Amino acid sequence: MSKQYVIGIDIGTSGCKTLIIDQEGHVVRRAVEEYPLFTPRPGWSEQEPEHWWQAVLSTLKRVIDGFQPVKDIKGIGLSGQMHGLVALDKDDRVLRPSILWNDQRTGDQCRKIHDLAGGIEGLLILTNNQMLPGYTGGKILWLRENEPDNYEKTRRILNPKDYIRYRLTGEYATEVSDASGTGLFNVRERQWSYSLLEILDISKDLLPACYESPEISGALHNKIAADIGLSAGIPVAGGGGDAVVQTTGTGLVKPGILGTTIGTAGIAAMALDQCYDNPQGKLQLFCNNMPNRWHTMGVTLAAGGSLRWVRDMLGGSENEVARWLGKDVYELYTDEAALAEPGCEGLLFLPYLIGERCPHPDPKARGGFIGLTLRHDRRSILRSVLEGAVFSLKDVARLIEEMGTKVSQIRTSGGGALSDLWRQIHADVFNNEVITVSGSAEGGAYGAALVAGSGVGVWNNVEEAVQVIKTEKRTLPDEKSVEVYEKLYPIYSELYNHLKTTFDKLADIYAQ
Repeated sequence: MSKQYVIGIDIGTSGCKTLIIDQEGHVVRRAVEEYPLFTPRPGWSEQEPEHWWQAVLSTLKRVIDGFQPVKDIKGIGLSGQMHGLVALDKDDRVLRPSILWNDQRTGDQCRKIHDLAGGIEGLLILTNNQMLPGYTGGKILWLRENEPDNYEKTRRILNPKDYIRYRLTGEYATEVSDASGTGLFNVRERQWSYSLLEILDISKDLLPACYESPEISGALHNKIAADIGLSAGIPVAGGGGDAVVQTTGTGLVKPGILGTTIGTAGIAAMALDQCYDNPQGKLQLFCNNMPNRWHTMGVTLAAGGSLRWVRDMLGGSENEVARWLGKDVYELYTDEAALAEPGCEGLLFLPYLIGERCPHPDPKARGGFIGLTLRHDRRSILRSVLEGAVFSLKDVARLIEEMGTKVSQIRTSGGGALSDLWRQIHADVFNNEVITVSGSAEGGAYGAALVAGSGVGVWNNVEEAVQVIKTEKRTLPDEKSVEVYEKLYPIYSELYNHLKTTFDKLADIYAQ
C-alpha cells in the first residue's frame, strides 16, 4: 500500500510556510516565503492579502515540484494568524489592507462592545471571552466608524487563513478555533453568538459558515490545481487558528501539559476537556481542533517579535556574516546572548513593544530595559530580550494554573524552540522539564496537516493523528539558574503595575 500525504499551509505574520507530511508524521517537503508588514501609524499593523496569496502559490509550487506521486496527497489543511480582518466587496475584491491580530487601534471600540454587552461579565455570558483590542469584533466596529464607505461596501469578512480558503476553493468558511478569536463566537455552544451580533448591529451575513476543524470545507479549484500541479478536487479541511492548531501539532490534547510557543507572538496554552468559566476574561478560552474539547491560552504580543526588532535594528553586518557562514542570523544572536550570565546582572526587558494582551490587555503598554548599567553590553541586551519573552510566558502560565490544573511538563514550539539557549531559559524560569517534539519548529502548518489528515481519513481522528509526534529534545532546569530567576521574576512581574501610569502618559502624547 502506498503512503498517504497531507499538505499544511500556515499564513504567519512573517511569512507563509507550506509543508507536505506523510502518514508517519515526517516532513518530506517544506517551503517558506516572507512578505512585508506595514505599520502606517504607531500601534497599527497591516498586511496585503494578495501578498499572502502569492506566497501560498509560490510555496505550494515549490513543495509540489518534482514530488511523486501527487495522487497520494489526500488533503490540505490551513492555519493562519488569528483575528485579522479581510473585508471583501460584492465582487470579492479586497477593500483595504488586512488589519492584523497585533494591531492596537480598537481600544475605544472594545470598550464600547463591553458597555453594550453589559460589561465584561455580560460579554463573558455571551462568548466566555473579553473583546481584546486584537480581536476581529473590535475591528469591524472600527471599520464602520472610521471608514464608513469601505464598511458600506463590505459583503464578507474573513480571517487570513479563510481568505486563502476562499481563493483555493471559492468557499466562504471558517472553523471553530479561528472563529473563537473573533470575539463574536459562543465557545460553549461552538457557534456564532447571534445575540452579540444583534446587540452590535453586525449582520450575520457578513460572517462565514463555521465548521469543526477536521471537517471538509471545500475542494481545490480545478484551475488552481492545474497551475500548481496538484490533483483537482483535493479536499480542504477547516484547519485551525495558528495559536490553537500549532499546539495540536505538538500533541497538546490533554490537560496538564503546557504548550509554549515563541513565534512573532508568545503563547502559553493548555488543552481542556470541558469549557470552564473564564473569570474576568483574563485568559482566552477557545474551541479546540477536536470536537467537544477546548483550549485556554494567553498571548503576549512581541516574544520572538522582540528579537526580530533587535535583528532589524542591529542586523546589518550580522545578516551578511550569517549568509557567509550559512547560518540563521538569529543563531548568531543567541550564540552571543549565551555569553551573558543568567539574569544579566539585574537587567530586565519588558517585551511590550506593540502594547500587550495577556496578562495585561493594554494597547498603551510600552517596552523597556530596566536596570541598565555601564557593565551591560550587547550580550546582556540580547539575553535580557530572550529572558523577558519567557518571563511574559510565565505570567500567562500562572493564570492557567489558577484554573486548577498544575503544569506537569512544558512542550515548546515555534522558531524559539530551535534555540538551545531559549529552551534552557524556559526550563530555568519555569523550573520544569522542557521538551520539543517532531514538527515543533514547523508552527501551525504541521498541526494543520494533522487536522486535515484526520478529516480525510489518513488518521481516524486528531487524537490518533498526534500519536505520530515523537519527542526530540529534553531540557532540564539548571539549579543555579533557577535560583537567579526565582529572585528576578517577582521583580519583573511587578514592573507593569509600577509603570502603567507612565505608559498611559507616553501613549497619550502621541495618540494623535
